[in-house]
Amino acid sequence: MVEDDDSIAEPLVEGLAREGFSVARVATGREALSGHDPDLVILDLGLPDMDGYAVCQQIRSRSAVPILVVTARADEGDKVLGLELGADDYIVKPFGFRELVARIRAVMRRMPEPAGDLVQDLGPLQIDRRTRKVLVDGAEVTLSPKEYELLALLASDPGAVVDRQTILEEVWDPHWYGPTKTVDVHVASLRKKLGNPDWIETVRKVGLRLGGALVGNA
Repeated sequence: MVEDDDSIAEPLVEGLAREGFSVARVATGREALSGHDPDLVILDLGLPDMDGYAVCQQIRSRSAVPILVVTARADEGDKVLGLELGADDYIVKPFGFRELVARIRAVMRRMPEPAGDLVQDLGPLQIDRRTRKVLVDGAEVTLSPKEYELLALLASDPGAVVDRQTILEEVWDPHWYGPTKTVDVHVASLRKKLGNPDWIETVRKVGLRLGGALVGNA
């Protein structure tokens, strides 16, 4: 995290730590450029020693690390410039903490995964995250983009319950204002395509999870 304002940085670092992220915070552009590249950079543009755009451009010139710009600059031209210089996403202050977490996870999902984690085997279910292919008993299952992303999200922590709000934020959009029924429609279609409704379990009043019994047989 590259942020010079303690009142902003400190609660964000604490909050992200509670979400399971390990955060190293620096306050200047030079500090950001002098260290090793992390898994993701949260970058403020208003830094005391150099322009945040220059930091973004220099990081991108040497690394594919995802960059999430967090700034008070709300002008469309500023956002376009940031994205053109290599930022993967752009959030305007003030913002909600849940939105930040959702955007971090969304950016991370779009990045190539370590080679050893590209193919996930869960018994008869296989998910290839590089090609976005899904197979059941060796036969490829054709999924829509949202169906695939929903399945991949649940499979990221097999057996764990994911609440509906998180699903909407991560698979659809942090600002989703449409009907939550869209989740049910995609779940029904996904169950049918996977050939066994038990793959996607509904935990009443909580959310969804990848079927515990089937995962247990993986």
